[in-house]
Amino acid sequence: MSPLRTRLSQVLAAGLMGLATTPARAEPAPACSRAGFHIVLDIGHTTDDTGAMSSHGVSEFAYNQVLALEIDQRLVEMGFPAPLLLLEAGPGKRSLYHRMAQANARPANLFLSIHHDAVPDNFVETWDDDGTTRPFSDRFKGHSIFVSFGNRLRQRSLDFAKRLGRAMQAHGLAHTPHYAERFMGRYRREPLDAATGVYRYDRLHVLRTARMPAVLLEAGSILNRAEALDLQTPERRAAIVAAVTEAIDGYCGEIKRPVAVAKAHRKHRLARRAAAQPRETAPADRNSDY
Repeated sequence: MSPLRTRLSQVLAAGLMGLATTPARAEPAPACSRAGFHIVLDIGHTTDDTGAMSSHGVSEFAYNQVLALEIDQRLVEMGFPAPLLLLEAGPGKRSLYHRMAQANARPANLFLSIHHDAVPDNFVETWDDDGTTRPFSDRFKGHSIFVSFGNRLRQRSLDFAKRLGRAMQAHGLAHTPHYAERFMGRYRREPLDAATGVYRYDRLHVLRTARMPAVLLEAGSILNRAEALDLQTPERRAAIVAAVTEAIDGYCGEIKRPVAVAKAHRKHRLARRAAAQPRETAPADRNSDY
């Protein structure tokens, strides 16, 4: 073998040995400071005011609760602080205002309300479900995402909503375009990102009154007979949970934690500590509604 070929063989061998012995690089730490990012997770409706009834006789509240609890669990597993989980009994209107008072009393970086969709009454039909007459509408299916321009942090709300829409899409979940159609009448909503199903809905109380970026997710249509069943499967919920938590993680890494939130959390902790010293206090409620 010529000296040139010998040297080339030595270089290649050294390079291959180097590749074989060099340890794999560790993955970069996530840009999101998860331990400092606080979330309010709202379970739509209440145990007494359960929202729409599905085409198979399951309340919207039941759907909302199961999905929200799975999102909550996954966020904690990822290293986020346990979200303030809004879960409440009682009439819808009263619990609505009480819930938002609870949400705004605790500083947070993001408010996410979990719902499942119905349709206007003029689109509802009935069918015989094994001897029981139930409402249904197979005309629409898919999720939708809402923001209110009444929220004082509407641009951040919109940023997260778009990120969530893209994440849902990436997990193979299709949005519904029907909210932008003229036939929706007074239920028609302005599309803010038509490609991912983000709509404007200024009058939604939970979004308008939240003192942090706020988004409402309608995870799918429970009046669509096929989708109502699909939304109850672990596989469909897992896809939604993955999309939601990935969107939160990405949004967290995209923004700097506001100094005001950090200061408010310190003040909140000190106040609770001071209140706990003279007497025992009951743990704060975990509440909810629309």
